[in-house]
Amino acid sequence: MRVKLLQQSHPVLPGLYPMDKKTPPEAAKPVTLKTLAEYLDLSPATVSIVLNNSPVAKSISPATRQRVEAAAAKFKYRANVHARMLRTRLSNTVGIMVPELSEGYFTTVMLGVEQYLLQEGYLSYTVSHLYRQDLIDEYPQLLMDRSIDGLLLVNTELRHQLPIPAVGISSHGKMSGVTNVELDHTRAASKALRHLYDLGHRKIAFMKGQPFVPDTELRWKAILAAARELDITVRPELCLYLEERSLSAELGYAPTRQLLARTRDFSAIFCFNDLAAIGAIRAIEDIGLHCPADISVIGFDDISAARFYNPRLTTVSQPLYKMGWTAAQLLIKRIQTPTEPYPDVVPFDPELVVRESTAGVHKPPTERPRKATK
Repeated sequence: MRVKLLQQSHPVLPGLYPMDKKTPPEAAKPVTLKTLAEYLDLSPATVSIVLNNSPVAKSISPATRQRVEAAAAKFKYRANVHARMLRTRLSNTVGIMVPELSEGYFTTVMLGVEQYLLQEGYLSYTVSHLYRQDLIDEYPQLLMDRSIDGLLLVNTELRHQLPIPAVGISSHGKMSGVTNVELDHTRAASKALRHLYDLGHRKIAFMKGQPFVPDTELRWKAILAAARELDITVRPELCLYLEERSLSAELGYAPTRQLLARTRDFSAIFCFNDLAAIGAIRAIEDIGLHCPADISVIGFDDISAARFYNPRLTTVSQPLYKMGWTAAQLLIKRIQTPTEPYPDVVPFDPELVVRESTAGVHKPPTERPRKATK
């Protein structure tokens, strides 16, 4: 009699899954993995593999996977996270440390990270440390207190080794246990300077990034090496050393205005990043000069705004989305297969994107008959 009542209360939809002859779970009780498996006439292991998107799920037929997913949706099955954590010691949660989440570099990287984590069913805690060393030191422990399985470091260098898997994006630290996804800065500097050299530029101003940014020293050394190779003199009076923690084009605006107040005896600027390059172009225009007619400007990163600024920005492109996706993929792989070997570095090649902000040298930069703006 009880079976009959249950069948009347929870009828199997006609024509949905003819093979599902079992009695549906009771609505008053939470659906467990075991009851779902009994209803589908499958083993709990098979159902678990499908619902957890295990690496071996591909060995199960598409028809069976479809039945499991449809039944889970039909009966609103929710995994017992606490039981799974006790069984696997994993929370399917990762921590992400970033300097900040302003428009440009970080938003594109994080899009790749988040879309891969979403695909794999992982949640994340994201914290911004604003390059403060005290927060960089404290956040890993605070995140581990929340049972994260691994840590993703975006432009962040740690001073202490971690007891969990860790992957860095442009972190450049040589810490044991951390896989670093990074751009080949040697090739990046070489491509950018070769482009300016081929356009006839010899007197070039260079921006060095802030000392607290992990990319700064590596990129600067690459620029100096590329300049030596091309016999370009890096003149101290044409070097700009960024210090501000600005997250806008102001980063490059003020230093460029100061440089132009001292001298105009240069024909190009190689900027630390695209935001700084956009600020530099504005500074050039504000004193009555023009880019690239008077001064060429090249950026770094290829953020989305680089394609739409006027003039459109020539830049060294980093595959930011792909770097974020790959880093997240490596982290999840290290979490799921902790005994497998992993690389110390995963390099990415840069691409030079030539647009409108660079041109050949025609004449020394001179002031235009236009009133300067403040």
